[in-house]
Amino acid sequence: MIILSHDDVADLLPMHEAIEVVEAVMQQVSRGEASLPLRSVTPVGGANRMGLMPGAIAKPACFGVKMISLFPGNPARGLSSHRGAMVLFEAETGGAVAMMDASLLTAIRTAAASAVATRALARPEATHLAIIGTGEQAEHHLDSMICIRKITRLSVAGRSAEKTAAFAARAASLYPDLKIDHGTDIQAAITSADILCTVTAAPTPIVKGEWVKSGAHVNIVGSSIPTMREVDDEMVRRGAIWVDYLPSTLAQAGEIIDMIKAGSFSADQIKGEIGAHLSAEIPGRTNPAQITIYRSLGIAAQDLAAAHHVLTRAQAEGRGQKVNF
Repeated sequence: MIILSHDDVADLLPMHEAIEVVEAVMQQVSRGEASLPLRSVTPVGGANRMGLMPGAIAKPACFGVKMISLFPGNPARGLSSHRGAMVLFEAETGGAVAMMDASLLTAIRTAAASAVATRALARPEATHLAIIGTGEQAEHHLDSMICIRKITRLSVAGRSAEKTAAFAARAASLYPDLKIDHGTDIQAAITSADILCTVTAAPTPIVKGEWVKSGAHVNIVGSSIPTMREVDDEMVRRGAIWVDYLPSTLAQAGEIIDMIKAGSFSADQIKGEIGAHLSAEIPGRTNPAQITIYRSLGIAAQDLAAAHHVLTRAQAEGRGQKVNF
C-alpha cells in the first residue's frame, strides 16, 4: 500500500487535471457504470458527524471508501471542516493499494465538479464570479472557475467582514489582475454576477433567488444533508437544475426535499444529471437568459477517479510511503 499525505495530493492533483478527471467519471455515472450507495452519516457528538462514502467505478476499474469527519467548528481552529482518509482498492484481487488524505482530495474534486458544470452550462462570455463563503471550498472554487472561464471580477461575501477581507487579500496575491470587492452583503455580491458559487455551512437559506440576474449560472455546493440549505424556494423555481447524481439529490438536497414535500416542486422538473448532458444525452442551457443551476452533493465516483489519478501519478513519480499490508 502507498500512503499519500496532504502535500502529495496537492502536488499530484492540480486543478486543471482534476477537472478533466471529474468530467470523464461523471459521464460514467450517468451511463450506469458506477456503483454508488448513498453516503451514510453518523452523529459523533454535538454538530459533528462522520460520513462514509463507498463506491466502485468501471474505468479505471477500482473501488474504495472515503471515511471523513465533518466538524463545523474546525475552521476556527485553523483546520479543515472535512478530515479523513480515502482508501483505494484494485479490482483484480481486491487488495487495498492506497490510502490518502481525504480533506484536500474532497476540496479539489468538489471544486473541479463545479467547474465541469460551469464550463458546460455558463454563458461563454461570463466574467464576473461571486463566491458566498470564505473557507477552503471558496479558495478551491476560485481556482477552478479561473481554469474554465476568463474571470475578470470577483465578489466575495460572508458572515465575517474580517474573513472576507482576508480572502480577498489572498485572492489578489494569487490573481493580481482580478478586480475584487468583498463584504457581508450577499445580495450586493451576487446581483450582477455571471457565475455564483455558494460554499457555506448555512443551516437555513442565505441566498434568495430574486437576487440572481437572468443568464447567471449557480453552483449550490455547501449544504450536503437534508436539514441544511443555502438557497430559498425562489432559487429553485427560477432556475433550470442539473445534478451530480439523482438518487442522492432526492435523498440529501434540502431545498429539493422540502419543496417536493410541500408539493411545490417535483422530481421530474430536474433537468437531469450533468454527466448525461456531457454525453449529449440531454440538453444543457437553452437560451442566454436562462438561469442554470448545478446542485452538487459530491459522490464517491468523483473521489475514486481523483484518488486513482493521484495513485497513478504517485507510482510513476515514486511518491508516497510504501508499507506492507
